[in-house]
Amino acid sequence: MKNEGWSQGLRVGVGLAAGAFLLAVGFGAFAVTHGWPAWLAIAMSAVVFSGSAQFALVTALAGGGLGPALASAALMNLRFVPMAAATAPFLPGGPLRRAVQGQAVVDGSWVAAQRPGGGLDRQLMFGATLVQWPAWILGTALGALLVPGGEALKASGLDIIFPGFFGLLLYDALRANPRLAPAGLIAAGIATTCRFLPPGIALTLAATAAALSLRERKP
Repeated sequence: MKNEGWSQGLRVGVGLAAGAFLLAVGFGAFAVTHGWPAWLAIAMSAVVFSGSAQFALVTALAGGGLGPALASAALMNLRFVPMAAATAPFLPGGPLRRAVQGQAVVDGSWVAAQRPGGGLDRQLMFGATLVQWPAWILGTALGALLVPGGEALKASGLDIIFPGFFGLLLYDALRANPRLAPAGLIAAGIATTCRFLPPGIALTLAATAAALSLRERKP
């Protein structure tokens, strides 16, 4: 069963890695065109490995203000709190070993690892994340070093990969649990409103709204 979970995770991870790679190319180019050195964008992807937080930080910094940038990035990643809490019962070993295993909790892998009857397939999650991480770093490196301009990003469609990726995750979540539809509509309303606000304020508002919803989540 362990080998089956790993192999299935690797297969799932290939598809997720393809999307992550294209998204990372967009991030690398986006960061460099907003004044970041290529090496810093690549290092950030290797350490942070969170598209939403990385885009949020770069966007907010471009809009001015370190405070809103750090706040929006931190709040964006608070979604991992309930995800990690729900995953913890399925991770064996002591605190250090469980902490290392917990690094595999990323959006696509975590969603794919959910079992229909409840629970989580940790081997599947490990395998899926193992494929995505190097793809994320490589994509960032290519985007940062090739540095296509803003017009090239739009022409290639890379600018819509980020919202499209999370849109697919939302679709899968709603298909599995239609009761989440009201939350999805509220999120759409917030996203629409934020388009008319400065980047730093918009990201902080959206991330705060998402963080407030955590108290409704139960592991």
